Amino acid sequence: ATGTLGGLLGVRPQKVLLGPLFGAAVGAALGGRRGTAPPAVVASATMLAYRVTSALVFRDPQVTLLAERVRAEDLPFVVPREARSRYVGTGYVRELAGVLGGRYVAGAPDVGIVASVDELAGPDFDPAGIDPLVREFYEHTTRFALDIVPQWRLWVRPGYLLYRTLIARPLGQANVPMNQRETQRGIRSRIDTITLPGAGDDAPTIRGWIRSFTDTDEPIYVGIYTTYRHGGRGYVSVGFPLPQASFTATLLPRARPGGGLILTSRSDLDQPGHYLAYVDPDSRDLTVLAVRGFAEQLDVFLEDGGLRADHAFSVFGFPFLVLHYRMYRKPAGAAG
Repeated sequence: ATGTLGGLLGVRPQKVLLGPLFGAAVGAALGGRRGTAPPAVVASATMLAYRVTSALVFRDPQVTLLAERVRAEDLPFVVPREARSRYVGTGYVRELAGVLGGRYVAGAPDVGIVASVDELAGPDFDPAGIDPLVREFYEHTTRFALDIVPQWRLWVRPGYLLYRTLIARPLGQANVPMNQRETQRGIRSRIDTITLPGAGDDAPTIRGWIRSFTDTDEPIYVGIYTTYRHGGRGYVSVGFPLPQASFTATLLPRARPGGGLILTSRSDLDQPGHYLAYVDPDSRDLTVLAVRGFAEQLDVFLEDGGLRADHAFSVFGFPFLVLHYRMYRKPAGAAG
């Protein structure tokens, strides 16, 4: 029991599995001695030995405190767009525009999640090598409709159902479909934009890609998409607003054979990764955790003349979800 408790405190699945096995081994070893060891001795010996062993075996921290009370400008890989209420929902960008005093456009026509793929150029990615259809999807996302087929690993399904019921739906964020039957309700994809005062070319300053179920407009994802450059490379940072916080995925672009494009958090560079940031409501300073145990990769490619994407996620080294996308053009006049 003590080993199980120690494993659960470690969070990482490998630690959770090691805990009860380690506890059983310590209990058997102490129980094999002459006489009966006091329960308190067994419990304390188990916890102490387990904590020492797990620290030696699992040397790479999965969650670390990256920064405390720093300015947002000092962390370009974090998108500091928080929700100011307990519910995010599909109206988030409209509410953000009211706070920032910018011009809001709902379902902006003919706009993309990035202004230009050329902003992502770097040593690992030459924008000239991608297929025109892949470029069009990123720069004019609203021209396309999406079909999604979620592929969950069996081991994660019970935990996800609990998370979805208790957290995702009440929060109005990160509410991924459980199966293909749910996606048959239809997926609505739109981009809401905000143009801040003083924007020189009147181009959108903030782009929020909102995916929801067509029949109820129940949110699936609400993400704020940005690009920035650092060290001669371009990156895509996607911020998912949370109450007084933001969860950011910063992804490195890579070329894919056949004209495709890969965005990945799997890199030895210091920028890509996942970050959970608390935004101080008064000073706007950030306190940021680096969530190194979470990883994702988005692979956009051409197949049989059509546009496809595989979006793979893993936690603590275990793959748990792949979202298979099929993107196709909307009927003429329906972009937006």
